[in-house]
Amino acid sequence: MKIKVALAEDNNSLASSIREKLEFFKDDIEFRFRAVNGKDMLEKLSKENNIDTILMDIEMPEMDGIECTSVITEKYPAIKIIILTVFDDEEKIFNAIQAGAMGYLLKDEPPGKIFESIKMIMSGGAPMSPTIAAKSLEILRNPDIVKNKNEENDFTISQRENDVLVQLSKGLNYNEIAENLFISPSTVRKHIENIYRKLQVNNKVQAVQKAIKHRII
Repeated sequence: MKIKVALAEDNNSLASSIREKLEFFKDDIEFRFRAVNGKDMLEKLSKENNIDTILMDIEMPEMDGIECTSVITEKYPAIKIIILTVFDDEEKIFNAIQAGAMGYLLKDEPPGKIFESIKMIMSGGAPMSPTIAAKSLEILRNPDIVKNKNEENDFTISQRENDVLVQLSKGLNYNEIAENLFISPSTVRKHIENIYRKLQVNNKVQAVQKAIKHRII
């Protein structure tokens, strides 16, 4: 029986690349659908949840991969989630595992590695890229790595990023923020990615809450 796989990836080029990698193993893998963000993934799963494994990006608009993983783990516990991302920092690894992810791969892994990881997770394993495995062991040895990162309060937010944060706090979407600030939606997205990185958060709600807490806005 083929392993039924879904993908959550907002970048069209990267999504196509991942699909091409999976095509090498179409005798063993049945690709079901792609979602463009966490919210889209949950909507698609509400209509079709006969999925074995989800390859999940982290940084996505609307709802990021870690938040989506947490919801899926609670609502669809039989679905195995592999984080497939460019991020290898300790906090994101820790948060992804806490959310329920059973695997964590970097996007530059070759097709064979992704296929073997999908098979591994279906047999109860926990596939990880070598650098991720090393950092995971370091987190186990020294949990204060993540704790210390979370306690850093020296946030270097630019004026434009501050403007975007204010707009986010009003509940506006990318297009609305772009219109109000006279910039493109893609520029808004880049600012928000920088905000997430600087504030060490994973979604808009966390960003706004942290910005208010530390009197950034």
